[in-house]
Amino acid sequence: MTTDPAAVFSDAQRRSLQTVLDLLAAERASVSSVVDERAWKVHVEDSLTGLDVPELERASRIADLGAGAGFPGLVLAVSLPDVQVDLIDSIGKKTAFIAHAAAEAGIPNAHAITARAEDIARQEPPAGGREAYDVVAARAVGRLSTLAELASPLLQQGGVLVAWKGRRDAEEEAQMARAAESLAMTPEQILDVGHRAGSEHRHLHVLRKAGPTPANLPRKAGMAKKRPAGGGRGS
Repeated sequence: MTTDPAAVFSDAQRRSLQTVLDLLAAERASVSSVVDERAWKVHVEDSLTGLDVPELERASRIADLGAGAGFPGLVLAVSLPDVQVDLIDSIGKKTAFIAHAAAEAGIPNAHAITARAEDIARQEPPAGGREAYDVVAARAVGRLSTLAELASPLLQQGGVLVAWKGRRDAEEEAQMARAAESLAMTPEQILDVGHRAGSEHRHLHVLRKAGPTPANLPRKAGMAKKRPAGGGRGS
């Protein structure tokens, strides 16, 4: 699928996303540091690069972890109107903004959830999200092994994590490789999308759920960040 915004969005979809950006600029709760004329490229076009991963278009349910101001989740929801997109963040002011923006912009398939990923992963569907998602998206919210650990119990077998990251980090990628088997998450592809994204160094890391959810996942809230699988910083 092309990720040229002019080709992807109808006029109505473009208006919806502009409404989100206008609300972001007016928001006093400071849910994003970029609210000026750069916002379309930094937030919308950057989020749109995720459509380079075919599994997003084929998904029926996507989770956006650490959704922040609502990106990439709101852009994905507008781009894929038949897909349920759950935007998950533990900070209430952020999910309150997402819920308000989705309502005002007319994005009915976007749902804000105030919770930690570990807590959602302990609950079976339909109330919870354990093994409920085809895709987990995460935009610059943690190290790869931390994101993979949080995503694993949320994903169905064969589902993918798409992680928006900056410059490639050899140590971080090596840590993820060491953690892969214990998390049932296999690194599969790294896409350089910086020429179209909000950051010239933007890379998308695609990792696939390669087996049953490990019995020890999810760990206690916060442990994936404090002591990430595979060793390395924070361990």
